[in-house]
Amino acid sequence: MSYFNVMNFHFIAIGGSAMHNLAIALHLKGDVVTGSDDEIFEPSKGRLKKYGLLPSKIGWDSRLINNEIDAVILGMHARENNPELIAAQELNIPIYSYPEFIYEQTKRQTRIVVGGSHGKTSITSMILHVLKLNDVDHNYMVGAQLDGFECMVKLSDKPKIAVLEGDEYLSSPIDRRPKFHLYHPDIAVISGIAWDHINVFPTFENYIEQFKIFAEGISNDGSLFYCSNDARLVNMVSSVQNSCFKKSYTTHSHLIDNGVTVLIDEMGNEIPIEVFGEHNLQNLKAAQLVCKAVGIDDSSFYKAIKTFKGASKRLELVRKGETCSFYKDFAHSPSKLRATTKALKKQFKNRTLIACMELHTFSSLNKEFLKEYNQTMIDADEAYIYFNRDTIKHKKLDDISEEDVFNSFGSKNVTVLTSSEELLKIIVNKKWENKNLLMMSSGNFDGVDFKDLGAKIID
Repeated sequence: MSYFNVMNFHFIAIGGSAMHNLAIALHLKGDVVTGSDDEIFEPSKGRLKKYGLLPSKIGWDSRLINNEIDAVILGMHARENNPELIAAQELNIPIYSYPEFIYEQTKRQTRIVVGGSHGKTSITSMILHVLKLNDVDHNYMVGAQLDGFECMVKLSDKPKIAVLEGDEYLSSPIDRRPKFHLYHPDIAVISGIAWDHINVFPTFENYIEQFKIFAEGISNDGSLFYCSNDARLVNMVSSVQNSCFKKSYTTHSHLIDNGVTVLIDEMGNEIPIEVFGEHNLQNLKAAQLVCKAVGIDDSSFYKAIKTFKGASKRLELVRKGETCSFYKDFAHSPSKLRATTKALKKQFKNRTLIACMELHTFSSLNKEFLKEYNQTMIDADEAYIYFNRDTIKHKKLDDISEEDVFNSFGSKNVTVLTSSEELLKIIVNKKWENKNLLMMSSGNFDGVDFKDLGAKIID
């Protein structure tokens, strides 16, 4: 595939979060882009329409595939028997998974790849923020919308650096390798390892092995930065057969002053920042090491990181009042729940914390995996766990009961609900003076309008 010429690309499953951003990035680069999908929701739908990339009709159509197409990019949402995929195979058109294509477009650049069960989006976002404010041209791919970035993907020929979020989930229906195995990093980060995606990695040992393969794929003259707070990660890194430079990091020195986290640098200077929580302070340290590796000195890093507000849905402030704040977070795995809840309680010690979590993923709705959530909401003053039985049926999982969920979380502060309407009623009817609300899910609590909810409880 030519790196410089205008190309003609077709996306199968263009409506995905990552896929539609890649499609937009290629369109902005000057390539010809077409695509299809059997369902497209917001914000993908509106963003594709803005750039003239929204398919004229919903559904698959093998007639869209022809010899004028230089390559097909296949999304994970499609299936092996997709008619467009079959047509492309019959015409011998090159077919790329999302990560394969990203590598193909960045293989002449220094690739920074951020992996880990948690924190990878935040670390990637921090690096991008600092590079941008220091006028360092770079390509990127990140899994959340960021302030000041029109698209979550940028691919051009000029930058010498590419910053990529390294997801461990599978690449495509016909490529069962984890995405981050395909990036072959020059500089890599692993933030931590906590079992997830049990439908793909049925044992924790199997899950850890994916990170070892990722680490062993780093170029021999490259670097690996990893969090020393994770004992299992430290043990895994010690077994990695790779001559790359390895350096651990831990939580950045800091203090909390009246609800504001303040970094303490090596000279004792104080730098107030807008994000908080132990994981974010570890993420920040990882970002600092990466930025230093590409030439950003500490002074420039601190000046830039002061204005970093966080990635979308990662401890994102929805609405703020005088004595009440409302945050939302993508947290859904046990380690993320524990860290996010603890961070918010520690940041506002004198406020009651009401934390709500939706069981939405394959892992979280699995009766056996539920046991991993033991004590993960213990730092909340009141914890509400919601799940929708229709979601369980849709994922073709065995049913779980409210009692199963309550027993799995293992703390008396937990209330289990199967009605999102009932949960909203409880929230709206509370008196919110000197309280904070935290809502965590990879879904949306059956379509809750968070801005409207924030207005109701704070205004």
